[in-house]
Amino acid sequence: MSFPGAQADPDEAAYVVLGAPLDATTTFEPGARFGPRRVRHYAGAFEDYDRRTDARFTDLAVADHGDVDPGADVAEYLTFLEGAVGDYAADGAVPLVLGGEHTVSLAAIRALAPDVLVTLDAHLDLRSTYAGADLTHATVTHHALEVVDRVVVLGARSGSEREWARARDADVPVRAVPPSAVPDWEPALDGERAYLSVDVDAADPGFAPATGTREPLGLAPAAMDRVVRAVAPAAVGADVVEVTDRDHGETATLAAKLLRGFVYAHAAAGA
Repeated sequence: MSFPGAQADPDEAAYVVLGAPLDATTTFEPGARFGPRRVRHYAGAFEDYDRRTDARFTDLAVADHGDVDPGADVAEYLTFLEGAVGDYAADGAVPLVLGGEHTVSLAAIRALAPDVLVTLDAHLDLRSTYAGADLTHATVTHHALEVVDRVVVLGARSGSEREWARARDADVPVRAVPPSAVPDWEPALDGERAYLSVDVDAADPGFAPATGTREPLGLAPAAMDRVVRAVAPAAVGADVVEVTDRDHGETATLAAKLLRGFVYAHAAAGA
């Protein structure tokens, strides 16, 4: 199925949804492969009209590419997904990636080469390797720093001792913002091109229980929505990742709402 309201021709769209159901390096509870399907399904309950921007989603030229199905090799898949994202960006569309595990964000970051990565995430993801692998959901921020000038992790509350030390290092351009400070955070992007990555585990598990690695004491949906809409005008792309099938749709519903909020805010800003 297509993302509800995404009825534009992909060759002429302003926004293109790409499903990326990778679920290869999950280390606790699997199920991220079902994320794109569930987000599309639960987005079907929403009204077309957004009061805050006075716009209809069906008027915003959104298309759905469908899923980019993974194979057995993670690096090869990321290269293939990077090509698909890059093709749409070259045509002037804003790519919207539906994960899948957080690793898929690297494909979009590499394709779009933003100046700054803004990510809502419970975890720092600053490891260079995890569980013996280089490309995993736990090394996303580390690899993103090979592309971007700086990273802001909003809702960060979990990481190894070494990761926290790295985040405090003045020579490493990573800012970790705890959940308590997120409601007052402002982008201050100063003309930088941003990429927005929403790992749903940034939310408190009470709001988003269906994710691979839950962390209590997280964000409320309203705070996440505020961040998404604040960053959107400066963003060249976005994703929502780490949604699994282990609830009654609460997590996928939140993910779909945040993705739609990004589109509304981005379009309203004329970005």
